[in-house]
Amino acid sequence: MMLKDKFYEGGPIFMGFLTIILIITVAWYVYHVVVVYRSKPANPEKSFRKLAYGKTLGLFAMITGLLGQLMGLTGVFDALESAFAAGKEIQPVLIYGGIKVTMIVTIYGILIYLLSILLWFFATSVIEKRLNA
Repeated sequence: MMLKDKFYEGGPIFMGFLTIILIITVAWYVYHVVVVYRSKPANPEKSFRKLAYGKTLGLFAMITGLLGQLMGLTGVFDALESAFAAGKEIQPVLIYGGIKVTMIVTIYGILIYLLSILLWFFATSVIEKRLNA
């Protein structure tokens, strides 16, 4: 239940988009490992280059997470500016809470990037073993 709450807290649009990127990244690696493992490719360099695209997808997820955080911070600062202009007292806890919420999408993007690097390392190891067998 906690992960589901964090998902909605981070913003369903960016978190949903990042989840789609995560699914595509994992599917990309699984597909290319299965293809190479079933039959030895004539051009192994091309297979390794295709695997590297998975890291690019992970990097795209991280950048998307950063974009989500920046857009969230802009919203936080706009709300603070409006409250300050209306003469309301702004508690530091509100600022900290807003910053915390904006970091959720960034953390998710970074985790997807780290997973893509781990999958790349695993996939290249499996393919190298297959090609040297």
